[in-house]
Parts: sequence; structure tokens; C-alpha cells
Amino acid sequence: MSTEHLSRELASFAANLKISDIPSDVISRAEDLLVDWFGSAIAGKGSRPVETITQFAQNMGGFDATHTGPSEILISRKTSSPFLAAMANAAASHVAEQDDVHNGSVFHPATVVFPPALACAQAIGASGEEMLVAAVAGYEVGIRVGEFLGRSHYKVFHTTGTAGTIAAAATVGRLLKLNPAQMLHAFGSAGTQSAGLWEFLRDAADSKQLHTAHAASTGLMSAYIAQAGFTGAQHILEGKQGLAAGMSSDADPSKLVDRLGTRWTLAETSFKYHASCRHTHPAADALLQVMLANKLKPSDIAKVETLVHQGAIDVLGPVTDPITVHQSKFSMGTVLALIAHYQFAGLQEFDEHFHDDAICLFRDRVTMTLDPEVDGAYPQRWIGKVKVHLNNGQVLDGRVDEPKGDPGNTLSRAEITDKAMRLAAFSGGASPAEMSQAIDRLWNIRKQAKVGSLLSSNLI
Repeated sequence: MSTEHLSRELASFAANLKISDIPSDVISRAEDLLVDWFGSAIAGKGSRPVETITQFAQNMGGFDATHTGPSEILISRKTSSPFLAAMANAAASHVAEQDDVHNGSVFHPATVVFPPALACAQAIGASGEEMLVAAVAGYEVGIRVGEFLGRSHYKVFHTTGTAGTIAAAATVGRLLKLNPAQMLHAFGSAGTQSAGLWEFLRDAADSKQLHTAHAASTGLMSAYIAQAGFTGAQHILEGKQGLAAGMSSDADPSKLVDRLGTRWTLAETSFKYHASCRHTHPAADALLQVMLANKLKPSDIAKVETLVHQGAIDVLGPVTDPITVHQSKFSMGTVLALIAHYQFAGLQEFDEHFHDDAICLFRDRVTMTLDPEVDGAYPQRWIGKVKVHLNNGQVLDGRVDEPKGDPGNTLSRAEITDKAMRLAAFSGGASPAEMSQAIDRLWNIRKQAKVGSLLSSNLI
């Protein structure tokens, strides 16, 4: 394959992708990821940052009681324009920290792919199959852009906010049936608006929800305006003043088209079991392994040393004394303290206990140490290693090569459904009956001639 114009090759792939090109197991996996995303989106109900962005979207819609838009805002049961619905739903689906993640790109695809996919599909009357194909296009493009930008990018930039704009543009561009030239223009417009910096973690700021809201809506806009003839940079990814030039020092252009059409990166995507930053999960599972195997209580443990990759230190290191529930999900010590006390770091555990005295005491006995093996394997593999120092002087080693949720240790459809139901119950975003009906609809999305409402009674 030629490497002369990689942005064009990637855009052409997204524009030309057909259901017959995609293996059936990849389509099935896309359905799994769709249901998993829906649970996270409903879990955003009641979150102050999410409600703020949702209220903004509704206010900007300009719709009164007699006029509704074509696209559903899930947590409010209202409808609006595709742009504003994508914005609100993307913000909602990234706050519980339970949305999916692709290891190699360190990118959360669902939160920037499914909100614009649903919003656009509802607006144009697309079929469920068309929406799934578009989502696959978004995953394949966004993940490859994340891998292309590399580890240096992630040190400063939130890849879900940056690569997410391109993923959303690919998704909506496929639904709008953009031709390859138009898709390339959509990439150009989306890429020039890519944004998202990690600095917010130091202040417990709300920016993470803004990153996904912006990426999803901006990508959607980029596809729509490309359809109308708006032009964008032709080499936005690999150009001399493109994304890599401005945002990376180790970009690898070959990653953009790596086995395009034969390697399905969507199938490599992991589900998140714990309600925290994915960088905490390997160590959390390794600690749990040691505690269960040795029947330990938190009071038996003097300290825990986590052996981690540099990305974990970069993202989690600034969070030493979390002051909000969301910030605590980026505290390795808090996550491991919850694991030690409750064997699970879920939404309820964070909400009710993240600042308990016992949790804080355990938190302050957790350290992170850069480990050459773990760092060398990252980001393709996220190995969990811990050294658990007991009060009696004994040191126990724990190791997990595939954290719960990884493709080799994945969730079943029953577990995905149960997770979505638990997320909705926690937030009160939908009743069990409503969730059951919506989830059943999503499991059968391929059969639907038109993607309709999931929860909103006023959307036909």
C-alpha cells in the first residue's frame, strides 16, 4: 500500500466501508460495545458537569414545547439537533469512567463514536445496520489515529479528545455517505479542532466531559459541512503542520493504515470493570488476586507498591489528595484502597467511601514505581504487578497479564447487560423496565430498518 497520502487512504477506507467487508464477529462485538456505551451514557444522569453541558445544549437548541429536534438527549428525555444531542450524550458517557478503552491507542472510542452515530442516525432515518457500519468506521479510524500519535502525545493530550474528533467525523461521514474526497475534508476540519489537555486533573476540573462533548459534536459538524462542500486540510494527520507535527514527538505514520481492512482494532477494545481510570485496573486486579489467594484483610497490609508504566505515572501521579469523586478515580491509592476494603471499585464505592478515613489511610500507603517490563509492554499490553508488604514483614507478589475486561478476559453479554443495568440504577437515569426494553432494542439493532428512540417518548 502506498504511503504517499495516508490521510487519504484512511478517509477512503472509512467512506467505502460496507457491511460485507466486516467479519460477523466484529459486528457482534460492535453490538456489545454499543450496549456497554449505553449504560455509561445513562450513568451520567445527575452528574453536575454533565447536567451543565446538557442544559447548555438544550438552551442552545432553541426548541420550545411544540417543536422538538430529531435526535435524543438520553439523560433528559428531550430531543434536539444532532450536533447538540451528540454533545450532551458524549459528555454523559465519559463521567462514570466505565466506558470502553483500546489499550494500544489509550483511547476511549465509544464515548466519541456512539453519541454522534446515534444522533445522526436518528436524524436521517438510518438503519441499525448502517449505524453499526458507521461505528466500526469510527473505531477503526480513531484507534489508528491514537496509535499514530503515540506515547508522547498522551503525556500532555487526552487522546480521546484529540483523536476523538477524527473518529466522530469518520462515523458521521459514513452515515452521510460522504465520498472519499469529502471524508478527507471532514478529517481536515475535525483535526484542526482537536483538543484536550490533562492539566484539568491537577485542579479536579470538569474538562474531561468537555473533551468528549467537543470531540463528538465537532466531528459531527465536520462531516456535515464537508457534505455541503466545506474543505479541510488534505494532510491533517501527517502534514508538516498537521496533528503529529504539533502534538507528538514519536508519531508513527505506518500506524494509520496498519493492516487496514484485515486487522479490526474494534475487536481489540476492552471493557472497563472498575469505575476508575483504566491505568488503575491492572494493579487493582493484581492486589485483589493477592488478597483473595492469601485471605488478607486491609489491616494486614503495611503498604502496596504498584509496578507501573510511565503513562500511569503521568496521568495518576498528580492526584495525591483527591477532593472530588471524579478526581478520586485517578488516584491509584484510592482505587486500591477501595479494592482492599470492598473487593470492587464501583460507582457506589467511590460515591460513598472515597474520602473515608480508612480509605485515605490505605491510599497514603500505596506507591507507584516505574517497572521496565510493564513499561516495555505498554500500551499494547497493560500488565498489573504489585508488591504487597504485610505488617509481619512478608512481601507477596501479584501479577495479572490481562485485567478483567480485556479481550482475553472479556465480559459476556450477560455481564454487559448487568453492568448497564447497575449503572442506570445507580444514577436513576432509567427504570429497570426502561433499560430492559432499550437494551433489548440495542441487542437487535441490526434488524431495525430505522434507528428510533431508545428512551424519549416524543421521538418517533
